[in-house]
Amino acid sequence: MCNLYNVTKGPQAILEFTRAMLNEAGNLEPGDVYPDYSAPIVRNSDRGRVLPRARWGLPSSRKALMDAASRRAEKLRAKGKDVDFDLLLKMEPDGGTTNVRNTASRHWKPWLGVENRCVVPFTAFAEPDPANKPEGGRTPDAWFSTGSNYPLAFFAGIWVPSWECVRKVREGLICTDLFGFLTTEPNAIVVPIHPKAMPVILTTADEIETWLTAPWDEANALQRPLPDAMTTSVPKPESEDAK
Repeated sequence: MCNLYNVTKGPQAILEFTRAMLNEAGNLEPGDVYPDYSAPIVRNSDRGRVLPRARWGLPSSRKALMDAASRRAEKLRAKGKDVDFDLLLKMEPDGGTTNVRNTASRHWKPWLGVENRCVVPFTAFAEPDPANKPEGGRTPDAWFSTGSNYPLAFFAGIWVPSWECVRKVREGLICTDLFGFLTTEPNAIVVPIHPKAMPVILTTADEIETWLTAPWDEANALQRPLPDAMTTSVPKPESEDAK
């Protein structure tokens, strides 16, 4: 599961690569992106293809939230407190789901159409590398890119507009645009570090066009690992001025 990536390319490069017309993201600070961060995506709109920001982490399933709220309700009732379960469920914190693997799930199906597809720009992505964890230290990250010079590429993503949720208790109820991206089985470069999955990566304008415009049966064919020859282990990227 990819929960960290880096983007060092600026809005002009992203707009040109994706044939987007409108920059709604403003200036982009180069650097690392973590779950629940606001980050650039490219999506369709009624004004053409646009570059806005959204918050990383799609809505979790209703079952997951229902289960969490039920456990919370049980604890409150055990303390003799009255519980308004509908309110408890509405206010149940949802940190979001960063990656989507099972596109056959009923939870994801409403958001697989072209109106909810997006691409997510990146220059490198990371996976935890437990084999190189020092004794008593934190697990380091292994970084991957589509080339040793950290070229611009894109994750195949999904976005959800104006979602009402609680991401953090201190924020309370918010309404925000959310995004996440698809994963697939790892290729031979990634599998020694993360044997379960890698992001679905798009490297050409034609692939981006297919993901953003094609019927699902055609777009879904892109949910496959990047070829080994196009995947490179790299040092952690250094930030550069976004242009």
